[in-house]
Amino acid sequence: MTIVPITSPDLDAVEVSWFAALCSDDYEFLGVPDGNLRSSFAHCSSIVKEAEAQGFRNILCPSSYQVGQDTLSFVAGCAPITDKINMLAAVRCGEMQPIMLARTIATLDHMLEGRLTVNIISSDFPGEKEDSKLRYQRSREVVEILKQAWTQGEITYKGEVYTFEGLTTDPAVPYQTGGPLLYFGGYSPDALELCGQHCDVYLMWPEPKEALAQRMKDVNAVAERYGRTLDYGLRVHVIVRDTEAEAREYAQHIVSKLDDEQGRTIRERALDATSLGVSHQAKNRELADMEGFVEPHLWTGVGRARSGCGAALVGSTDQVLSELEQYQKMGIRAFILSGYPHLDECRHFGSRVLPQLKTVQLNHAYGRVPAGTPMTPLGAGERR
Repeated sequence: MTIVPITSPDLDAVEVSWFAALCSDDYEFLGVPDGNLRSSFAHCSSIVKEAEAQGFRNILCPSSYQVGQDTLSFVAGCAPITDKINMLAAVRCGEMQPIMLARTIATLDHMLEGRLTVNIISSDFPGEKEDSKLRYQRSREVVEILKQAWTQGEITYKGEVYTFEGLTTDPAVPYQTGGPLLYFGGYSPDALELCGQHCDVYLMWPEPKEALAQRMKDVNAVAERYGRTLDYGLRVHVIVRDTEAEAREYAQHIVSKLDDEQGRTIRERALDATSLGVSHQAKNRELADMEGFVEPHLWTGVGRARSGCGAALVGSTDQVLSELEQYQKMGIRAFILSGYPHLDECRHFGSRVLPQLKTVQLNHAYGRVPAGTPMTPLGAGERR
C-alpha cells in the first residue's frame, strides 16, 4: 500500500470527533424512527455535551434541507453550554449570500472563542439539479469571498457566480486569525482542485484502504502545486465492544428491523443521493461479503439506511484501535465518528478506545494542541 507522508506538527496525535445527528438520523434500529431519539435541540445538544465530557475534540454538525435542525443556529445554541469541544459546522455554499455568511461565521467564532471549524459543502439546492462543475465553482467563489471578507475592508471580486466591485465593509474579523479551519470532501477533479488550493482538511468516507490512499495521493498532488500541505480525515461509524463477537452481534441488531424499501427512501431523500461519493459507498456494499464486510472490520450495513457515510468499524477495543492506528500510519489525522444510538455509542467508544489515543484539536487559533495543553491563542500572523 502506498503510504502518504504528512508534514503537520504533532504527528503522533489525532483529532477524534463525534457527530451531532441533527438530520433525524439517530436510531436504535436503523430505519425505524424513535421519538426519544428525534432531532431536537434537547437531544442533539445532549450528544454534544456527552462528547465533550468523554473527551472528543470536535463534533460535526451536519446540514440537511429535508429534515432536522438548522446547523448554524444549533452551533450558536451550543456555544454557552460547552467550553472545550470544537464545533464543526457544515455550510452549504450558495445557501447564504457569501458576505453575510462571512459575518455569521465570524460571529459564531467569537461566541465559541475560536472553537469553530467549518465543513465546506457543495450541493444542489431543493428543486435544482446543477452541473457538478458549476457547484464547485460556486463553492470556490464562496470560499475566496469568505477569506476576503475576514481580512479586508474592501471586497472586489469578479467570478462566474458572484461579482463585487469596491464594496466597502468593515472586515468580518473572526476570533481566529484568518478564519476557521476549512474541512472539505469531494472526489471529482474540480473538488480536489478546490480543496488543494483553499481548504485545510480533506475528508473521506470509508472505503478499502487502497482506495483511501489513492484519494490522498490525488489531492496531495494538487496541494503541492499550490505549495500547501493538507491534513486528512475519515468520516466513519463505529461499533466497539469488549469482544469482536459482541460487536458483530450488535451490528446485526441495529439492522434487524430494517425494511430495505424504507432504507432506500431514506437514502434517496438526500440531495447528494446521486453524487460520486455516494456511488462509491454503494459500490462498497456490492463488494462486501455475505455479512456486509468489505474489509475484516469495515461493515457496510449502515449504508443500507443512510446516504453519505455508509460503513462502520466493527470489532473489539483492540481491533478498532488497531484499525485507527493503521489509518493514522497512512496519514489520516482526523476521525469523525458516530454510532447508533449516538449517546450510547459515544460512551462505548469514549470509555474503551478514546483513552488510548493521543488527541489534538486542529484549530488555527490555537495551532494543533495536544490534549491537556493550556489553550493559548497564537499571535497575529502565526497561522500556517
